[in-house]
Amino acid sequence: MERESMEVDVLIIGAGPAGLSAAIRLMQMAEAAGTELAVCVLEKGSEVGAHILSGAVMEPIGLDELIPDWAERRAPLNTPVTKEKFMFLTEVNSIPLPNFMLPKAAHNHGNYIVSLGNVARWMAEQAEAMGVEIFPGFAASELLFHDDGRVKGVVTGVMGIDAQGEQKPAFEAGMELHAKYTLMGEGCRGSLSQQLLKRFDLTNDCQPQTYGIGLKELWEVPDEVHQEGLVLHSAGWPMDNATYGGSFLYHLENNQVAIGFVIGLDYQNPYLSPFDEFQRYKTHPDIAKHLEGGKRVAYGARALNEGGLQSIPGLVFPGGALIGCSAGFLNVPKIKGSHNAIKTGMLAAEAAFEAIQAANAAGEAMPVAVLEDYPATVRESWVWKELTAARNFRPAFAKWGLIGGTLYAGVDQFFGGNVGWTFDHPHEDHKSLKPKEQCKAIDYPKPDGVYSFDKLSSVFISNTNHEEDQPVHLQLSDQKVPAEHNLALYDAPEQRFCPAGVYEIVTDDDSGNPQLTISAQNCLHCKTCDIKDPTQNITWTVPEGTGGPNYPNM
Repeated sequence: MERESMEVDVLIIGAGPAGLSAAIRLMQMAEAAGTELAVCVLEKGSEVGAHILSGAVMEPIGLDELIPDWAERRAPLNTPVTKEKFMFLTEVNSIPLPNFMLPKAAHNHGNYIVSLGNVARWMAEQAEAMGVEIFPGFAASELLFHDDGRVKGVVTGVMGIDAQGEQKPAFEAGMELHAKYTLMGEGCRGSLSQQLLKRFDLTNDCQPQTYGIGLKELWEVPDEVHQEGLVLHSAGWPMDNATYGGSFLYHLENNQVAIGFVIGLDYQNPYLSPFDEFQRYKTHPDIAKHLEGGKRVAYGARALNEGGLQSIPGLVFPGGALIGCSAGFLNVPKIKGSHNAIKTGMLAAEAAFEAIQAANAAGEAMPVAVLEDYPATVRESWVWKELTAARNFRPAFAKWGLIGGTLYAGVDQFFGGNVGWTFDHPHEDHKSLKPKEQCKAIDYPKPDGVYSFDKLSSVFISNTNHEEDQPVHLQLSDQKVPAEHNLALYDAPEQRFCPAGVYEIVTDDDSGNPQLTISAQNCLHCKTCDIKDPTQNITWTVPEGTGGPNYPNM
């Protein structure tokens, strides 16, 4: 297929904090050196920030290093944390935990409650003002390679293929973007990043990545309910002792409350529905009072890396690097990753710029293939130091459950994580489900329409949209597996682990047999199905650019 091509120095996939910080740092270094540099960022969302979902309390250390005068430039860090609480919930009561008992990593003094999507939009403005080209609505759908195996770039902008794979009248073949280096900032479980992990064996020397699913809503509440600057976290109900999970509730500016729940995707009961657990959590009397008289205005969901230090793969491959959550730099006890994403984006940019400069000075057309300086500087940075201290937090909960994990984490973090051992992650999340006969079905209450809601009305306020007449981007390796294996053994858990109602078992009108239907137009791009499907039969691939949610202020 003939395509036009475009040459740049550095190509960045994903306009999140990692990708945009890399772009900004590259241009800062080029300006300081008095040289020209072509930097391009691709973003599959309809606009920068459209696909970004995070709690989010932001630690500004990364932004302080990248743009020290961010406050003067009116970065949208408008709500400093003024008060924080932590509670253990029972079904009807709560037990507050004094702040002095919380580990240092859990404290938020000096941090800000933000919309990470709006932070990304602001960062994109800074990058574009420096000469970075940002293309929203362009999904990177295919990797390109040189004859020697080095990454050459990507294909983007393929449009106009119908559901049968045939070209429609408005078909566009897309464009090839070629670069000296390609930095992958796709976020958690990026589709091209997953291909690179396999192609270059980047997971050979690390433990399996483990994940959580984070579900979030944005509410507008009355003045008498709003407590601007309050950060509230909880553990316990509605999770049982064996299931990792917890909540966040943040009071932002403009009478907004961000509320969400995170559940570890190593859960065992196939009847568990993360979406419905989140909905009933909001009905707890000590949570509902923060929403009383309010209105839900946005909803979304996103998977997040929880493996930490043990699960970080090889960071470099010939022709590029993994940055931010594409590599898994989330700090679980902090419940934060944007500061690490910014820092790793900066470090990758610095390594790429120095390599390009060295090649130019030597008169070489192509710089060194592998950016060895990048992983070396990551290991010397505060990112590695804090992940080292946090390394046993998540696996402790997998080993001993809520009570044992909490007690261990308290002791571990009292010593700043500086203990002489490192716990392993036992297995990948898709291997954790128990057969349905060994588990009890969960009777979730019906939505009350006040604090709890159904999936379809929730997807509606995520502003999710896909061109319907296109190939299904949720691909099954074997069409028989959902009914013959997942339904038979686990009562089709994909019907419950998806937070958007994409998967449903229906009876075929002709044969009378059950089969899986996929409503891909509802997909929130959370990647949970790609992670949790017990046989790894589902592969998430990118739809046409602009498809997916359009999150406001998330």
